[in-house]
Amino acid sequence: MSMATALERIQQIQGTLGTLNSSMGAPAAAEAPGSAGKVSPAAAAEAAANASMFAEALSNAGVTAGGAGVSAVPGVPGLTGAAAPAAPAAGGSGGGSASSVEAAARKYLGLPYIWGGNDPAAGLDCSSFVQHVFRDLGYELPRTTWDQVNQGTPVASMAEARPGDLLFTFNTGHVSIYLGNGKAVDAPQPGSTIQIRDAWENDGNVTAIRRILPAGSSFGAASTGAAQ
Repeated sequence: MSMATALERIQQIQGTLGTLNSSMGAPAAAEAPGSAGKVSPAAAAEAAANASMFAEALSNAGVTAGGAGVSAVPGVPGLTGAAAPAAPAAGGSGGGSASSVEAAARKYLGLPYIWGGNDPAAGLDCSSFVQHVFRDLGYELPRTTWDQVNQGTPVASMAEARPGDLLFTFNTGHVSIYLGNGKAVDAPQPGSTIQIRDAWENDGNVTAIRRILPAGSSFGAASTGAAQ
């Protein structure tokens, strides 16, 4: 397992544990509609069951628990190791508009969320879904949320968010694509599928908003803003 995949899986555990602690502003039910504000037992059980496997993967990647290391693994207390490789900048001959982002995202609707998944024939996780959508439009984004959050340009608040912007939550452990009109699309968590949903993101629970589409992309007159 590659270092990037191992780190991606750890950040997904962080997102699940964050909802269990109920310390973040966003309702956990947003990632699992119908869960009444709770992470599904299956998701929590999967996080626990895979902990040893992730630890082994990290060990193979040169990351150890505790002690002194070259650098701390971002967002994972007590883990140190070699720094993750620098993320490539978003590039390519990208184009398109907010509507083309939604059209690209719709091709993946119904695919299952798979932890660390990167195969659209089988299933994707949140950051892999985002990577595939923008790759289809000619933008090459990094694999993990920790690197994706450094791409494009920052957006100050949800009031300024436009369709196609990336919404990072759970301390950058999860990423969604904002579609405008109070809607977003993401690969939520184990047991769920990629889906368009009501946007529960707001300024109290969003870690960062990043705009990948270049200036001059066409946006509908009613596409700005978000439900608060």
